[in-house]
Amino acid sequence: MSDPVAEKRARFRALHRRGIPLLIPNPWDVGSSRILQGLGFEALASTSAGMAFTMGECEGAISRDAALDHCRMLVGATPLPVSADLEKGFADTPDGVAETVRLAGGIGLAGCSIEDHTGDPDDPIFDEGLAVERIAAAVEAAHAVSPDFILTARCESLLWGGRDLDKVIRRLQAFEAAGADVVYAPGLRDLASIHLVCRSVSVPVNVVMGMPGAVFTLAQLAEAGVARISVGSAFARLVYGGLVRAAREVREQGLFTFAADAMDFASLERFFRR
Repeated sequence: MSDPVAEKRARFRALHRRGIPLLIPNPWDVGSSRILQGLGFEALASTSAGMAFTMGECEGAISRDAALDHCRMLVGATPLPVSADLEKGFADTPDGVAETVRLAGGIGLAGCSIEDHTGDPDDPIFDEGLAVERIAAAVEAAHAVSPDFILTARCESLLWGGRDLDKVIRRLQAFEAAGADVVYAPGLRDLASIHLVCRSVSVPVNVVMGMPGAVFTLAQLAEAGVARISVGSAFARLVYGGLVRAAREVREQGLFTFAADAMDFASLERFFRR
């Protein structure tokens, strides 16, 4: 008898091919998951920020249990493989991170990401030794779940004032050596840097689009060697931005022109019919 979770994980691993980028958008609820499936995407990834926004919270304020419940909902929303943004693993210690990854594997996810951001704005990045130990523990837990469970290791320093690309690359290389299946350094701002990162590691590289100041085409990213492209919280922020603009038009101008941009019922419900 076939195992649908194992099949999704194997399919997800097979989609990671250098130079043929996997487009992996980031839904924030069941409806957005089904819309993205209906538009033909092959895999999905959660967004920790988008998840928090749906709960009326700031990123980083959601508990591990709430995050896993959210991811369980996304896994059940479509037949697509889903990877989870698990932030720092909801723990500082390697053992704590490993436990989070084991729990993530138990809800049918195809993969997850663990970052080296501490959650403390005054000391935002884990020291390299501890950061690598955390990824090594996460990798061991992930591959105990399944050989096809994809562990993505994230270096966050560029989002927290870091400017030393060589240091970022050294950390990504250390994550690769610790067994990470995919590496990811959000905040890369130019194609030359992206190309250098892709050349400097042998595992697939994820790049995030939708951040201000970094607008490249799929063809350009493929040429640079990117294996996976996500959008983080950008789709969720786009939707919330539309809501705020429409509500301000109503509240401040007494106008209702926003309705011209609203999707009609029939078109929207096509995505939701089983």
